[in-house]
Amino acid sequence: MSQDQTDGGGSGTAPPGAGPPEYPELPEYAERVLDVAELIPPGRVMTYGDIAEWLGEGGPRQVGRVMALYGSAVPWWRVVRADGTLLPAHELRALDHYRAESTPLREASRHAEGHIPRVDMRRARWDGGGHPGGTGDDGAGGAGGDAKEKGGPGDGGPGDKAHT
Repeated sequence: MSQDQTDGGGSGTAPPGAGPPEYPELPEYAERVLDVAELIPPGRVMTYGDIAEWLGEGGPRQVGRVMALYGSAVPWWRVVRADGTLLPAHELRALDHYRAESTPLREASRHAEGHIPRVDMRRARWDGGGHPGGTGDDGAGGAGGDAKEKGGPGDGGPGDKAHT
């Protein structure tokens, strides 16, 4: 294996004509979703539905699928469910990021399993302001800022997938 090749953990050989399986070409929609995720400022979040609306394509489930498959290369913890619950199986890692970035959180009720806080969506939600497709504000956002000038944020429904 040459120095410029990376061992993806496989045997290092592939059948003739086959591309490297560990580096499939990223679909254009996935690139766009990941680009938006990278724009979200530290301490702020967008929902899966917000990103779909900001792009004007797909929906919360499609964004969730992209994040589940490819999201580890971007600040995945800044893309959240609409209710602010932390991603199952990634709660503690996400919580570390939120605390480091001073992301507004709501303390969990005493009845919540594990007493894991939620993202305070009213204060943490980012509307994409200051970037193409955003509202043009300074990015400080307001209560429940919209992902685009028209319409409201997406629902980030139960089809949203956890991502790494």
